[in-house]
Amino acid sequence: MTTIPFRWDQVGSLLRPEALKNAREQFKQGHISKEALTKVEDEEIIKIIEKQKEIGLSAVTDGEFRRRWWHLDFIAGLKGITVYDFETKAFGITTEAQGTFVSGKLGFNQEHPFLEHFKFTKEQAGDVLAKQTIPGPNMIYLDSFILSKQYHEHPAYEKREDFIQDLITTYQEAIQGFYDAGCRYLQLDDTSWGGLFDERFRGMIQQNGYSPDELIQEFGDITEAVLAKKPADLAVTFHFCKGNFQSHWLYDGSYDLIAERLLSITEFDGFFLEFDDERSGSFEPMKHIKNQRLVLGLVTTKTPELESKELLKKRIQEAAQYVPLEQLCLSPQCGFSSTHEGNKVSEADQWAKLRLVVETAKEVWPND
Repeated sequence: MTTIPFRWDQVGSLLRPEALKNAREQFKQGHISKEALTKVEDEEIIKIIEKQKEIGLSAVTDGEFRRRWWHLDFIAGLKGITVYDFETKAFGITTEAQGTFVSGKLGFNQEHPFLEHFKFTKEQAGDVLAKQTIPGPNMIYLDSFILSKQYHEHPAYEKREDFIQDLITTYQEAIQGFYDAGCRYLQLDDTSWGGLFDERFRGMIQQNGYSPDELIQEFGDITEAVLAKKPADLAVTFHFCKGNFQSHWLYDGSYDLIAERLLSITEFDGFFLEFDDERSGSFEPMKHIKNQRLVLGLVTTKTPELESKELLKKRIQEAAQYVPLEQLCLSPQCGFSSTHEGNKVSEADQWAKLRLVVETAKEVWPND
């Protein structure tokens, strides 16, 4: 199997076309049926897959076109989860949002809609590898359990250990479910690790009776347990960014606190980590990596300005001081549309940045 992650790769989400946005709004207003919305989704996903092939990506996604949120749609489809609406200012803007909390025994739904969604993507991808993205398990642990006011008011578990075991089993079954659906490239998107080094979130975690430093170890333990039963020919990668909502972010801080534990998870085939600005800190914490690949998220998805190829090559060489060049890859730092609204970039900007990733990586690693 070709080494995954690829030298030129992508995180997953893509800007929603106007036709899809319009159809989603029409469905929300009750003017079209679910079937009509699905038809538009299918048509736009077919187009976006062809576009990804055209620019030379080695793995294609459905752009997350069927999702409202990069994470919540998957989590909402699990057993024992309740979704609620609220208003947030967390990203520096006031906006409507949704959250989840654990309201019953957690479990994987064998009829989870994402399984059929993946089968459609795989079929349309043809002879190109289809990549599936889902939120990592610690998203549920942090947001729907540890920091959830609703959960603490009505706890569904007597023992935290029982919840953690159910969380692990849920994800083991999810991984197997995607594998059985034909998935061979799965990515766990898990921004929750940022809460373990961001000072404001560390304070919130402590106020809820947890130690953020102890959670660094526990997040790693949970992730390793989740991956313990993954099929040998299934590549699984990890993606982290500090939040991505309409070009805003959530967490501040560097990788120093989490790098050693995170990069010791050898069941991952690679890590997608953002390094698009000074908030990311230096590459030095990456020295803890084992034999996995490190995908450098050097091309930002938050602003339209196109990075220079020369600067990207320079930064790749800087990273190579800590991680061997043969273990490095290149991608955008995040998706372009982690939510339905998308970042403040145009579709032309998006494709220019993805082409830049492909072209630069081919020059840096000409033999791949």
